[in-house]
Amino acid sequence: MKENILENKLYPVEQVADFIKQGYLMSLAGDERLLAQLPEGNWVAGTIPYFMDKEKNIFTQDLINVNFLGKDAEDFIIKTYDADNIETFLVDGFDNGFTFLIIPALTEVHKSFAIKAQDMENLYNNPVVGWVSGVDLNSLDIPKVFDGTKASAYENKAVAIHVKLPENMFAQLEIVNIFEQDPESPEIRFFTDNFDVVNCLIDGEEKNFAKYIKENHIDTKLPLVADYTGASINVSIKEVDDEHGIVSFYAPVFNDKIYKFAKPIRNYERAFGERLQEYAEINSQFACNCILNYLYGELEGKKTGNLSGPITFGEVAYQLLNQTFVIMTIEKL
Repeated sequence: MKENILENKLYPVEQVADFIKQGYLMSLAGDERLLAQLPEGNWVAGTIPYFMDKEKNIFTQDLINVNFLGKDAEDFIIKTYDADNIETFLVDGFDNGFTFLIIPALTEVHKSFAIKAQDMENLYNNPVVGWVSGVDLNSLDIPKVFDGTKASAYENKAVAIHVKLPENMFAQLEIVNIFEQDPESPEIRFFTDNFDVVNCLIDGEEKNFAKYIKENHIDTKLPLVADYTGASINVSIKEVDDEHGIVSFYAPVFNDKIYKFAKPIRNYERAFGERLQEYAEINSQFACNCILNYLYGELEGKKTGNLSGPITFGEVAYQLLNQTFVIMTIEKL
C-alpha cells in the first residue's frame, strides 16, 4: 500500500487511474461516467457531481474527488452489503480503526441502515464515517456506489472500507451542525421509526403533520432537530404531500426521540464560515457537506471552510445525518 503523500482534492480521471495503478487506498466521488472508466484496485466510490473545493463549492462532471485513506492503515478490507445484511457490517471491522461507508440514496439499503444503525451492537467501538451517493438533480441518473476491487457499480448495495490503524492512533469524528432547536417550537413525537409519517403528537395532541405544517406556514428548509445524548441531530423534510396527508423525510424519525423545528438561519454562508473557522488548520482524512445546505444556502461558487470533499445526499457519522458537515481526522495517542 502506498504512503499518502498527496492532497485530498479533485483530480482528472486519468490521474485517478494512475493513483489506482500505484496501489493507493482511496475513497472517490464523481460522475458515474468517469468512475466507470477506472481500473480495478483499492478504492470505493459513490456518484455525485457536487463538491467542496478549497477555493469554492462547485458542480463538475469532469473531475473526481479523491480522499487518500492509506497513509496510516496497517490493513484494510473492502466489502459490499445489501439491505438484508447491512446490520452485520461492523463484524468485518478491526479492533482499532474506522469504517468508511458509502450508500446509494433512496434505496432499501439506505433505509435499512438508517433505521437499524442506532441499535447495531458495537456501533461506537470504532468510528463509522461516510456519505450517501447521489446524482445531478437535473438528470435522470440513478445513485450508485462502486466496489473498486471489481470495478463494479451497484445501485442497491452499500460499499465499505474497513481500515486497521496502529495501536498508537485513532480516528475521530466531528459533526458540524449550524442548526439548533427553536425554543419557540412545539415538542413533536412520532409513533413509529419511519421515513414517512401521517400523524404525530404536537405538544401531546395528535395531529396530521402535513396539515400542521401547512396551517402554520412552517419553513420546510429547516430540519427537525432532536437531542441524541447531547448532540443535535437533524432530520430534513423531503416532501409534504397535502393531498394524502403524508410528510416524507431524508432520514427516519424515531418514536423514542423528542423533536423540535430548527431555529431559522439568516445567512448560511456566514454560519458555516464561522463554525468551520475552528477547523481551518485541521488535517482532515475526510470531509463532506449536505446537498441541502448547498442548495438552501446557495453555496455554489462560495467558500465554506478550508476543506474538500463531496456534497452529499446524506452524511454518515455512526448513523445517517442530514444538513450537517462531517469531518474525520486521524489522531495519535
